[in-house]
Amino acid sequence: MRRTTFSSLCFAFLATVSLATTAAPAVKPEVAAPLATQMTKVEQASKVNLNSADAETLRRDLFGIGAAKAKAIIAYRESNGPFSAVDELLEVKGIGKALLEKNRDRLQLN
Repeated sequence: MRRTTFSSLCFAFLATVSLATTAAPAVKPEVAAPLATQMTKVEQASKVNLNSADAETLRRDLFGIGAAKAKAIIAYRESNGPFSAVDELLEVKGIGKALLEKNRDRLQLN
């Protein structure tokens, strides 16, 4: 009895697996774009405008910028006017050369 039940279960399982693999549609592999093209698209999409970005955007899109530093950037911008150069970000309390260099490629002024 056990042998018959076990054989029936094995047959049902193998039949199901066989049917599932043959009935599944064939998936064509996607042709990947060159890495340089992918990086260019990412870099263009993730530029942050220092003169118009809100605190959430600064926090989300820049490396090493949390809520406090994002608020400090906005406070500096409000008290001193718009940034005229990316290097002016060094004047914000808590922003150092290393942090600026990490984010230099992600920043824009227009």
